[in-house]
Amino acid sequence: MLYQYLEGDNWRHIYIVGDLHGCRSLLDEQLLAVAFDTRRDLLVSVGDLIDRGPDSLACLRLLDQPWFRCVRGNHEEMALAALTQGDELLWRMNGGEWFWRLGEATRAAARAYLMRCQALPLIVHIALGERIVVVAHADYPAARYAWAQPIDAWQTVWGRDRIHQLQRGQGGVIAGADAFYFGHTPLDAPLSGWNQHYIDTGAVFGNRLTLVKVQ
Repeated sequence: MLYQYLEGDNWRHIYIVGDLHGCRSLLDEQLLAVAFDTRRDLLVSVGDLIDRGPDSLACLRLLDQPWFRCVRGNHEEMALAALTQGDELLWRMNGGEWFWRLGEATRAAARAYLMRCQALPLIVHIALGERIVVVAHADYPAARYAWAQPIDAWQTVWGRDRIHQLQRGQGGVIAGADAFYFGHTPLDAPLSGWNQHYIDTGAVFGNRLTLVKVQ
């Protein structure tokens, strides 16, 4: 699935969270701090639920929650390549060792969750009345956003050209939507430019986990 459509009217508040990388306890602290209501609120993740942090499996279990949505990150992509194509080295080099350290039964559960990541969208479209908010892992690699238009999947999950431009003070608005939220590139603090917001603040490296309320 490339795009997923969410109608904002279905929830009281909607939050977007940066890369979790196994930091489930940090997420739980943040949700408690904002009085997140699992019956009325929605959490959308920019992807990279797994690797490097203390509890990747607990983050994968978020996929069971009706109040949670997620786009696919490059770490989910690496895990899927390892599990479906036997390409283990890249994943192991980038924090995937936790998977092989699990006991047999737990590893089977983790594998089942990871295989479910194949069905995650690359782009979440959130309709907030007249506003459109778009969530993707790394980039929306086009000058204009349009629902369901074909785009480069690799750039959407891995690309850093746009954020590197922004860091040099270059770039511009992506037309067709009001705000874009991305993760992927760890930063000391959230970075915004034009209508783009980068919210991976490197929680797994000891920084704060960024949670943004968009409704």
